[in-house]
Amino acid sequence: MTISNVGYWSGLAAFASTVAYGLVQMLQVAGVLRFPIDEILIYGTSLLIVVPFILEMLALHHLTPPGKQFWTHAALIFTIIYAVFVSANYVVQLATVIPAKLKGASEAIGVLEQTPHSLFWDYDAVGYIAMGLACLLAVPAVNRVGYERWVRRSLIAHALVTPLITIVYFYPTFSTKLLLLGFPWAITAPLFMLMLAIMLRKRQSSGIIKG
Repeated sequence: MTISNVGYWSGLAAFASTVAYGLVQMLQVAGVLRFPIDEILIYGTSLLIVVPFILEMLALHHLTPPGKQFWTHAALIFTIIYAVFVSANYVVQLATVIPAKLKGASEAIGVLEQTPHSLFWDYDAVGYIAMGLACLLAVPAVNRVGYERWVRRSLIAHALVTPLITIVYFYPTFSTKLLLLGFPWAITAPLFMLMLAIMLRKRQSSGIIKG
């Protein structure tokens, strides 16, 4: 399998997982999903984003001309930061917190639960801020012409949404209304993942990686 195919299919998997997360989040806010299925699906779909997104960004690095690989290397570093923080969070929630809550032992693991301004809430925040920075750093590695200019715009759009989700995470008082401030993330994240995936296929199928 070629690097472009790995990047393409990984990007599609990351896109699908992000869309699934967004749908689950909306159903939870609407009260359609309740514990434990809401948390299992939210953390589960979020965890499914991680590996495909790493592979998509790794493919971008390898399908970028050497003169621009500083930027994709930097983007890949922040992608790894994202992956480490969110994976630690989601595995703990799925494997430790939710089972303990189902057994009625939530008090014993309270420090591990992701609630507003808790330890793992901050882990989640650092992860998604790092994802936004990865997008911003990848912009110089994408051309300004043809299809790639639209990929640049999708990356910039997602980077611009990052301050909004930063406010959602760190504003002193959390509320559902505040959560809606971060709703654009549910559009820009899957959008850039999909567009980047298509770009990776185009780069190698053309046989020419433009500088």
